[in-house]
Amino acid sequence: MNLRFNSSNLRIYESSENIGPEKNEEKRVTEQQEVLDSQGLYCPEPIMMLHARIDELESGQSLLLLASDPATQRDVPKFCQFLGHELVSASEENQVFKYIIKKA
Repeated sequence: MNLRFNSSNLRIYESSENIGPEKNEEKRVTEQQEVLDSQGLYCPEPIMMLHARIDELESGQSLLLLASDPATQRDVPKFCQFLGHELVSASEENQVFKYIIKKA
């Protein structure tokens, strides 16, 4: 199977600022985290991109996934559970789903 991604919709960048949960939440990601913006893409692309990107991270690093596909509410927790990664937080703001995933 050959997989192709449309790079015009894909933005990957590093951020040294905390893009994680609000200050009053218990779990907070303070180390540098990667950001994967899959907004505008639909199942299965956000999960396929997440899988490829998280493979590039070191154990313990975190990734912020931004998505607009409501199916990610089901798919991201299952992805983390199946592969043993920690879903640090999941939230929605202005129809953008935000997930912080810590690589196992």
